[in-house]
Amino acid sequence: MGDTVTGGCLCGAVRYQVRLPVLNAGYCHCRMCQRAAGAPAVAWLTVPRTAFAFTRGDPAVFRSSPRGLRRFCGVCGTPLTFEFPEDMPPDTPGLHDIDVTVASLDTPEAVPPDHHSWTSSRIAWFDTVDRLPRHTHDYPG
Repeated sequence: MGDTVTGGCLCGAVRYQVRLPVLNAGYCHCRMCQRAAGAPAVAWLTVPRTAFAFTRGDPAVFRSSPRGLRRFCGVCGTPLTFEFPEDMPPDTPGLHDIDVTVASLDTPEAVPPDHHSWTSSRIAWFDTVDRLPRHTHDYPG
């Protein structure tokens, strides 16, 4: 079995494990992520669902749109994952993947972002000085 990273919520009620390598990692600037996290951008890593497991606790789930399920700690509110619901068409790109908030990792330095997505929704006063590729909409990977 490959390397793993672990993480969890602020209060410790929910813990998880991710088997590496990740498919990609990036900053999302979409309006839905901004509102869900209360932040100008959210750093996500993406892995196949089979490479992710909750190891403690049972996170709360919120269907934030017809295309998205967000899991978070029901005690402290920490955003943890995003995934497409199983009722999406079977040919939906990313249907069998899960996104995990990089900042909820125990060692977020282990998975540095490699792009920005949904920059069409970037808040004007927020910008980063990195030279990562920027995508107006979703990450094409």
